[in-house]
This record gives sequence, structure tokens and C-alpha cells, in this order.
Amino acid sequence: MPDLPTTAATLVRADEHRVPELLAGSALDRAGGHIGLGDFWSWFTDMGLRSFVVVEPIPLTELSGWTGDFDTGNISHHTGKFFSIEGLDVQVPGGPVTGWSQPIINQPEIGILGILVKQFDGVLHCLMQAKVEPGNANGLQLSPTVQATRSNYTQVHKGKAVPYLDYFRDTSRHRVITDVRQSEQGSWFYHKRNRNMVVEVTEDVEVVDGFVWLTLGQLHALLAVDDLVNMDARTVLSCLPFSGVGLVNTLGANGTGFQAALVRSCGPEVSSVLGAGDVLSWITDVRSRAEVHTSVIPLRDVRHWHRTGHVIAHDSGRFFDVMAVRVRAEGREVQEWTQPMIKPIGEGVVAFLVSRIGGVLHVLVHALVQPGCLDVAELAPTVQCAPENYAELPAEARPRFLDDVLAAPPERIRYDVTLSEEGGRFYHARNRYVIAEVEAGPAHEHPDFRWMTVHQLVELLRHSHYVNVEARSLLACLQSLSGGAS
Repeated sequence: MPDLPTTAATLVRADEHRVPELLAGSALDRAGGHIGLGDFWSWFTDMGLRSFVVVEPIPLTELSGWTGDFDTGNISHHTGKFFSIEGLDVQVPGGPVTGWSQPIINQPEIGILGILVKQFDGVLHCLMQAKVEPGNANGLQLSPTVQATRSNYTQVHKGKAVPYLDYFRDTSRHRVITDVRQSEQGSWFYHKRNRNMVVEVTEDVEVVDGFVWLTLGQLHALLAVDDLVNMDARTVLSCLPFSGVGLVNTLGANGTGFQAALVRSCGPEVSSVLGAGDVLSWITDVRSRAEVHTSVIPLRDVRHWHRTGHVIAHDSGRFFDVMAVRVRAEGREVQEWTQPMIKPIGEGVVAFLVSRIGGVLHVLVHALVQPGCLDVAELAPTVQCAPENYAELPAEARPRFLDDVLAAPPERIRYDVTLSEEGGRFYHARNRYVIAEVEAGPAHEHPDFRWMTVHQLVELLRHSHYVNVEARSLLACLQSLSGGAS
């Protein structure tokens, strides 16, 4: 049999098994081969002066290029692209709240969230972008190499082309490290998915203004800063194969402290509370016994919501508003536009309770039912809510373990940073991301909660619709604590 031709693609895929080791080496490198963190901050500050966004709330009637359907009240773009604001009716028989209706974003197209990576002197670097979004409370944040809806990258808006897009649309010459469709916020989006990708290149890449090469270690350090690494970057980072023997050996897991337990949790051969089959069976059981019925309805038919000149709001003043904004931006594909946005009421809490079980860090995850989920439920953080939304709801509706998170003593807090959610659709949406260590016990036993290792979560992230976006964000934050095991 003749030898198969050797191509660039087969060469870059030859050391597939080394990817976890490469990730670990990059995670340990905070110096960076291209830019130090001190110079990064100078660069980022300069980008903030040159890339800005001015956002002005406007009446819904002043949306340009968007139409309000007379019969349904739905808000949609005149091209039929981008997204629409519609209504959703939700019925949950037997739940603490058995039914409601709400506005929801319907965006059926699948976008690309992609990070380009390349080795410099054997150390993996990520090409990141300083990007402004209209919903960011602070304007400029660090985003993936590519962050674009299908309408954006097919240039429906008649704007500039998306840099580096071709690396993700044609991967035949490169190594694909991660490529999986993942969900977005199930309480605000209806069946929304994006393609999360990491592609490694070996060729020279021209660095366009506004982009920078950073190691995973540098990104991990920046995840400790409020409102810096954006949601889209966090979800892509979480989908990396950040587990395996090579990763554990490189990071080191011989100590007795929190970091060593975390690194051991990334290993495939450690003891875990549940086996892989038990995890899948539990998720299937939750999805099978949860009775949830959703149907898209006209926006004008949502109950207990009212429309003013400027917003669509819940009668209680809680949950979120639908608002409209006019945007002027520098450093974007388009310089001026208007659009509707979701504005949450209050700051949320997104938290993992973690525990060392048998010397291995375990994460308490919640199989959470949300109306916008494609498959009923996905694994969520231990706690994911806006606490003030529960003031007028039945006591049994209050999220389990919320009070444990809010009352966690400082010495038990391993991570506590306020981070922004997606700034293209949500206006000033911020959550307090918390990781608190507890002693596992009977109080944590509940049919909808289970203890899992980091390796088990990473394995599930190779597939779609198992881990929700809040848990993916928090997993990236947890992984940022893995350097320098002790």
C-alpha cells in the first residue's frame, strides 16, 4: 500500500496527545513571550483611548432598521437577520412557580466564538482582541480572536470584514483543538447556540491593531480583574481540553492544599463521587422527569409585562427590561446603529461550592431547568440567580445554597470577581462570580445536585448542551487558580 501524502494538517495533528501538556505549560507562563502584563496594561489603556463606545438609551419607537409587528408586537430587524424579541409562555407543572410568560431573544443563527493559538518557543499563546460592546458597563474588554454572529460575518450590516475569520471557516490546514456548539443564557435566549472553537496555527500571523498574543497564564491572571475578560472569551477557554495526565504532571499535584486538590481534579484516573456513566444517567433522569412546556407567543401577549415609551418591563419592576439604544463606536465593523437590548434588574450571583473529597476537589453542580434550554436542563453552577428577584416569590422558590454562598466566610472564598455577561445583547449585565470551599456533607444531597470533578466537566464540554454558559464561565475562573499547586 503506498504511503499517504504528508500534509501540514497531518503534521500539526501528530502530537494531539500533547495538547493538555501544552495547555499546562502555557498556564504556568505568566511572563509571556510577546508582552508582559505591565506592557499589556499600557497597550490596553491605549486601546481604550482609541476604541470607544457611546451608548444612548432611546425610546423603542426610535429604533432604526427595526420593526414592531402590528399584529404580534414582536421587534425584529428589517432584514430578517440578527435577532428578534418575541414572547415565551412557560408551564412547569408542580414547580414552585407553575407558569409565567416573558419576552425572550430569538436568535436561531449560530455564530462563531473562536480563539487562534500558536506556539512561540514551545509555549502556547492565544490571540485576543480588545473589543468594545454596547452593553459593557466599562466599554472595552478582552474578547476572543473572533466573536461574530452569522449576520455579522456575512456582513448583513454592510460593515467591515471580521479579521481572522477564515481560520475558523476553513480549518483544513490547521489543528482544531476545540470545536463544539454550546448554549447561551437559557433565561434570556430561546435555544441559542454558538460555535466555540480553538484553532492552532503554525504559520506566521499578522497581528492586526487591537489584537495581542497572551499565554493562558496571563489570561488566568487577568481573570482576577473585574469586567476584563468577557463572557465569550471565558466560554471558549472553558471548552479547552484542560485535563489529562500530561496536564496534571506539568502543573504538579503533590501538595496538600487547595491548588493541588484542584490539579488532581483535572486528572482522568482520580477517584470521584460519581462514575462517568452515573453522571450521564443522572442528567438523563433530570431531563426525563422535569416537566417543562414552552411555546413562542406574540410579544404583546406576555402576561404581567407592560410597555412604556422606553422599555418593556415586568409589572413588579424585577427581572429585566427590554430597552433600546443608539450606539456610536470606534474600533467596530460598524460605527453607528440602534438595537434593542435586555437590561437585567440588579447584579446576579454565580457560584460554585467546592469541596476536597478524598483529596480531590469536587464541584457541586446543579442540573438546572431553564425555559430557553434546547434539552430541558443543563449543568449549572451551584447557585445562579439575581437574589432580589426572589423577594416576592414563594420561599420554596429561593435558590438552594444561595444563603451558604452569601454567608461564606472570607477564609473560605477562593475566587470572588465581578464579571460582565455578553455585551452585544445585554446592557450592563454583571454577575458576582464566586468559588467557596465547604465541607461536603448530607446538607448538600439533593436529586438535582451532584459532586463532580473538573475532569468530568471538561469531558462533558466536548459535547453540546451539557454545561450552561454560566457554569462554563465559572469553570474557566476555577481553572485560572490551578497554577503553582501547593
